[in-house]
Amino acid sequence: MKDKIIIITGASDGIGRAAATNLKSSGANIVITGRSKEKTKAVADELKVPYYIADFSRLDEVRQLGSNLKNDYSTIDVLANNAGGIMGSERILTNDGYDRTIQVNHLAGFLLTNMLIDTLCASRASVINTSSAAQQFSGDIDVNDLKMEKGYSRMGTYGKSKLMNVLFTKELNRRFHSQGISAVAFHPGVVRTNFGEEFGGSTKFLYSSPIKYVLKTPEKGADTLIWLATTEPGKDWTPGEYYSNRRIKRPNKQAEDSQNAMTLWEASLKATGLS
Repeated sequence: MKDKIIIITGASDGIGRAAATNLKSSGANIVITGRSKEKTKAVADELKVPYYIADFSRLDEVRQLGSNLKNDYSTIDVLANNAGGIMGSERILTNDGYDRTIQVNHLAGFLLTNMLIDTLCASRASVINTSSAAQQFSGDIDVNDLKMEKGYSRMGTYGKSKLMNVLFTKELNRRFHSQGISAVAFHPGVVRTNFGEEFGGSTKFLYSSPIKYVLKTPEKGADTLIWLATTEPGKDWTPGEYYSNRRIKRPNKQAEDSQNAMTLWEASLKATGLS
């Protein structure tokens, strides 16, 4: 891992922070991003790594982040699209006009990855997308409904966003694997973090009550991410697949529909202004 450049989004807390800490100790050059300047800077100072600030609910900030990273790094060995969360019990649209959960969990990572695509291809990079087993319980998905205008629910929308992570992974790998990219998605488990804290509801209860002590530690939740980042695609793991506990798992059957993946890609291009 010595000298490899690894960018981890959402690294100010939870599994992102745990992965950054572990990978830094392995000799990798870690770059972290986060929404909170105070929290992200604190982690960066502790690890002695560079950091960038971007609120993924604002696509203009994601564009600026992508531009800065592209200018600052001619090589990127691993991009870990890890930022995300459950955004609230009510449907809230961002200033960009999309459901906040869908934008933060899917569209922002999609935009950032595509802005860095030339560098990622030239670097033969691994792109690791943090999904969730919640994608199994998303219900029927309309990949064109990025505003969640149809049948919004807190957990249903979260599940759909995590299903989009898997669809994005498969289509990214289909389009760019021959050009050097190896894309993969994974489920970290139910991890003891501040996940859901900001927006309240039952999720906040789960993650802040004594129940949290039966959940995985961030270090254990980061294990698959670390393994994917430190091993060889095509040899140790299969690009385009969805993993849990270092093993391939079958995702929601909707994630295996190549038309869903292609349609989501086109809708996401349009939503992010890349088309």
